[in-house]
Amino acid sequence: MMLGNVLHVVALAAMVSSLSSPVVVNNNNNHGSISQNLSGKMILAPLTKGGNLPFRRLCADFGMEVSLSEMVYARSLLKRDRIEQARLRRAPNEQFFGVQIATNEIEEGVQAMALAAEAGADFVDLNCGCPIYEATRRGLGSSLLRSPTKLGKLVSGMVHSNNHHNIPLSVKIRLGCEADSINVQDVVQTLREAGAAAVTIHGRTAQQGYSKAADWDLVQAVVQDGIGSGVPIIGNGDILTHYEARRRMAESGVDSVMVGRGALTKPWIFQEFRDDAVWEPDMNERIAVYRTLACYMKDHFGDDDMGRKKSWNFLPWHFQFLSRYMPLPENEYGSLSLDSPLIQNRILRPSDVSPLESLLSHRSEDTHMLIAAALWESESNADAVTKLNTLAESHQFRDIQTNASGKDTDDAEETTELANIPKNSKGRWNQRRGRNPKPKRSPEEIVAVRAERAAKKLAWENSTNA
Repeated sequence: MMLGNVLHVVALAAMVSSLSSPVVVNNNNNHGSISQNLSGKMILAPLTKGGNLPFRRLCADFGMEVSLSEMVYARSLLKRDRIEQARLRRAPNEQFFGVQIATNEIEEGVQAMALAAEAGADFVDLNCGCPIYEATRRGLGSSLLRSPTKLGKLVSGMVHSNNHHNIPLSVKIRLGCEADSINVQDVVQTLREAGAAAVTIHGRTAQQGYSKAADWDLVQAVVQDGIGSGVPIIGNGDILTHYEARRRMAESGVDSVMVGRGALTKPWIFQEFRDDAVWEPDMNERIAVYRTLACYMKDHFGDDDMGRKKSWNFLPWHFQFLSRYMPLPENEYGSLSLDSPLIQNRILRPSDVSPLESLLSHRSEDTHMLIAAALWESESNADAVTKLNTLAESHQFRDIQTNASGKDTDDAEETTELANIPKNSKGRWNQRRGRNPKPKRSPEEIVAVRAERAAKKLAWENSTNA
């Protein structure tokens, strides 16, 4: 009841303010507070699959101050989908927590923002960067970048229809959809005018994926365009170490940086950023960190067969990235990072490593399953070390090494599927008599078709406006 009264007072104050003065760009009451909370921070990106609550809780243990949920599909959330509702939950130690949503409709977005606010989110982020086909074919994610005008109307509508909860709205974007349609400067200017509380720029196009280094020069140009606007710019792309993060902030002028793969590889990157010093955990310390993640999975999903089944959607998967960890002290790798981002370099590991190190750095899914099981079943950190040492010397692991059994995850850089956005139902079409389904298009063909359609649409809009 008391919370309702407070919200009512806030809403009345906003109404009085809007009646007494015209709408001014970025005059949202919460812009100042979100600017303070986002300034000078390293932020955990909204990670498909990786951004689960137990992992965010682990990152918060290492000093993470700002975090985002996995992407929530607004339409399913409004239908009370249980999985989407679960993505609204925050870990008890998350300090400043945002919920990222995917939508392209104002009313749908406003309702999703209200649910996020009621669940305790500090801000909401609109996804305009997801390149995955199941999102873009629905006009979500990076496809919103094709029409800055429409995107501006969407953001403005969500911001100015959100008076009751008054929760800030940030937007995460890319440089553009394709390499020949980079429009990030126009998009960001539109978002500033629409009332976005902050903008995160992933320094690649949707088409590029992780194939090229992020373009921080273009991010810097956007920052310079908006000096004095009051809208924080957050830079994202190719940050694996704390010294790369500090340098990107200093050179580009962004207010904060966002990390994804860097945090997945070593969750303690937030501690390194805070302390401005590398932490090189020994083997026992690393295993303690990994076991903590397993324990947080048990706390969240349950310490029973069903909890283990749910956790297995995430825990083995995390070792696609945890297995890539290697120390990168600045005195050895700082100069190399000036030439190209360390995350883009294939840095060779020493060959003379212990069996335990070979286990923890192995890239096959079979190995990750075995590591996850050992961590799950361990009674203590010491027990986990013992179990993993035994596993490292076992015939089972030697067979995996010898036969290269299981899918090698060395190139598993980017998620290409979204579990929460429904896919087309193919079964009934494939079963129709006398109908041969068309061959599936390759990713390159899909990109070409999308670009052709976008060009036709733009030509049509120009002809109707002429």
